[in-house]
Amino acid sequence: MDFHNEKTKDQIQRLASQFIERESNRNSLITVTNVQVTNDFKKAIIFVTVFPEDQEETAVHFLKRQRGEFKTFVKKNSRIRRIPFLDFIVDGGEKSRQRIEEITYNKDF
Repeated sequence: MDFHNEKTKDQIQRLASQFIERESNRNSLITVTNVQVTNDFKKAIIFVTVFPEDQEETAVHFLKRQRGEFKTFVKKNSRIRRIPFLDFIVDGGEKSRQRIEEITYNKDF
């Protein structure tokens, strides 16, 4: 990954965290865990975790409805010239890591 791609990824991750903190209703804790930006900068996928887990679907629907507002927020608060299509999904890898940790921790006791 080149420097420009990494810098764009970091900016989007920071701005997504700020936007979610500002716009969410606080019924659940939504955390941005990662961002992937395509090499052509046409799409950025923002990975999130949601606590409690039973609020995941509601949180992702909320984030998807807010994509337009988030794009405007990114335009106003960054120097990214062409804003990619922004999408939000639940970070399945993080959920798997947490499950493995839970199993390992409970096994030791």
